Amino acid sequence: MTDRPHHPAPPGRPRAGSSSPATGGPPSPGGESPSPASAGGSPYPATGGPPAQAGGSPSPAAGSKTIDTGLRLLEILRDHPDGMTISELARAADVHRNAVSRHLTALRNHRLVSRTGTRFTLGLGIVELGAAVQHRLRVAAEGALQSLADGCRATAFISVLDAEEEVVVLAVAEPRGSDFHVAYRAGKRHAVDRGAPGIAILAGRPPSPGERPVVREARRAGYAVTEGELQPGAWGVAAPIFARGRPAQASIGVVTIGTQDEPAIAPRVVAAAGEIARLL
Repeated sequence: MTDRPHHPAPPGRPRAGSSSPATGGPPSPGGESPSPASAGGSPYPATGGPPAQAGGSPSPAAGSKTIDTGLRLLEILRDHPDGMTISELARAADVHRNAVSRHLTALRNHRLVSRTGTRFTLGLGIVELGAAVQHRLRVAAEGALQSLADGCRATAFISVLDAEEEVVVLAVAEPRGSDFHVAYRAGKRHAVDRGAPGIAILAGRPPSPGERPVVREARRAGYAVTEGELQPGAWGVAAPIFARGRPAQASIGVVTIGTQDEPAIAPRVVAAAGEIARLL
């Protein structure tokens, strides 16, 4: 038997039968691993997306997009109290069904979404989060609310936005030492675009098409004034509460019978709204 001469493989090419240096697996036909950038392929790994940061964690942009999608799904479910299927959610959010399914699984794990058959609705975890926020608002507002009621000698109240179309009274303080005041109860609801409390909240949010001129005026002035919109003869002033610079979700105001001294009362209301915002 004669010895065959040994010919080493050219640089960059694995020997026949050896593993590919790029993947550790068998070589592709022709003995070379194809470059993703060749033939117009993606320069990224098999996921088709940008590489993860060192340590395998996803990039901040990917994380922000994931959070944004999850929040959008919650907002869509908020507007559909009867629930939606995965397909309906996918169409409404313009997201692939598989992605919607993954998000819903995570949200269900945190009790933010519940499932009945094939339909998904907001879960009790949302209610608990909302209750915690409202409790914090009550605690922060307690002193300022009573001080406002006493200073204006009028019933003072905190109202919060509920379901984008209604305002609900969260807390009430009656003036001490007053012989006469308007009875107002916590839990009272009314349309968001009627009455000083709702108009003040709308004024503390970005403009929307078709809003009432009184909302634009309140946005310019920094507070809302109405008379007789919720109760005949009732006069109210309210100012939006801006928590950490976000669009208003609540307002503070006073209500009394008969027109009062707006230049004297409105600055007190605006100051109380600012005091509560600093405590949140």
